[in-house]
Amino acid sequence: MTAWQWADGVQPHTRVDIASRIHISDAAADSRLAKAIQHRFVQLNRGDTPIVLLCIGTDRSTGDALGPLVGSKVQPWANERFHVYGTLDQPVHATNLAKTMKMIDERHPDATILCVDACLGKAESVGYMSVKEGPLLPGTGVNKQLPSVGHFHVVGIVNVAGFMEYFVLQNTRLNLVMRMADTIANAVRIWQKEAGRRVGSNETELLDPVL
Repeated sequence: MTAWQWADGVQPHTRVDIASRIHISDAAADSRLAKAIQHRFVQLNRGDTPIVLLCIGTDRSTGDALGPLVGSKVQPWANERFHVYGTLDQPVHATNLAKTMKMIDERHPDATILCVDACLGKAESVGYMSVKEGPLLPGTGVNKQLPSVGHFHVVGIVNVAGFMEYFVLQNTRLNLVMRMADTIANAVRIWQKEAGRRVGSNETELLDPVL
């Protein structure tokens, strides 16, 4: 869980980027998010590396289940060039994040890591998803100090920050989290398909990008 606030409440390690801010109600949200992911990936200038999708969170909290839900939805598309860590069955969270990162570094030393996490923000920002450059700082939304991870990251604002964050996460609407998970998962698949990577055999499930 990451803390996130827009405009006058920006965290020190973040930077507002309205171009990458996409609301869940946008009919073209998945394709727009895919474009934003590709834009950030190109900015990294890392070449045609393997991809690791690191989905952070826990299914013990509705709001914080965004990452594992995305991981579970994307897991069937994994292959030798596209690896997924963090699912409902095997979540990546505060207690095993460092261990998981060590394993990723050993197994995929040259990979580019895209992280996915839920976050809290202002009331008017709930429902927005964003793609950000640089490592993710997980746990800041609930005042945990965890290692920064990844080369770039996708965050979804699932509820309001500022007071009793654990309680807020537990009382986040499942409908919003599920819709975000569907959108992010489909965006990842669109991104990988457009990049020419094989991401599963059933292409009929993929929505064509809306340009």
